[in-house]
Amino acid sequence: MADLTFTQLTGDERTSGAERVLVVGPSLGTGVADLWSRCAALLPATWQVVGWDLPGHGAGAPATTAFTVEELAGAVRDRAAGIAAGRPVSYAGVSFGGAVGFAIAVDPGPFDAVVTLAAAPRIGTADAWHERAAYVRKAGTAAMVEGSAARWFAPGFLDRDPATGSDLLLALQDVDDESYALACEALAAFDVRDRVSFAPVPLLVAGGEHDVVVTPDQVAVVVPGVAHQPTVEDPAATAALITEFVEADR
Repeated sequence: MADLTFTQLTGDERTSGAERVLVVGPSLGTGVADLWSRCAALLPATWQVVGWDLPGHGAGAPATTAFTVEELAGAVRDRAAGIAAGRPVSYAGVSFGGAVGFAIAVDPGPFDAVVTLAAAPRIGTADAWHERAAYVRKAGTAAMVEGSAARWFAPGFLDRDPATGSDLLLALQDVDDESYALACEALAAFDVRDRVSFAPVPLLVAGGEHDVVVTPDQVAVVVPGVAHQPTVEDPAATAALITEFVEADR
């Protein structure tokens, strides 16, 4: 499995006064900086926000061998401990990044809280993910743009903010085909439904009102007016949700 690439989104890479670290993860087909930068800028100024990229996405090097969601979660845990350097550290992830969040929640290591967005402990079906992997190997990630535009965004979003939506969809075309397919196969094998209720850290499961991938009945908190990419569709509401949960007295 390719090493994960981490990107500084806010704060100082060292300690420099930041009181907390938030590690964030991307959706399938997106780069973490594109997906999270606007939301990260609205999180508390005392937080250091660091994101990781899926193999072959964003700044991530392409994958050459299969990987699992749990392996990515282990890599995130290991790196987060070093970044935090003793400070509190929490996690938030969208879609695939949220699946990694569920894997972290059941085996949290240094993390003290987890927020999943547009994700579930089992997303879709194995057959559907294997079919998508085969399709992308044949047709490439560019063939995913039209369907992703329909799934990713709530009705009217592309009309209101065409630049943001177009940037994400154009970046999807640049994702490495094999890495995308391997990520699909990782999701096909992922299922922690029998473990998530025993998660030893606080876990917030949130999703969009209009999400057709992880529907509102699968989440505990529904974000109004968004679909599958809440960090770009409504970064302010998403940032407020994360902040309130992470900073809650427990």
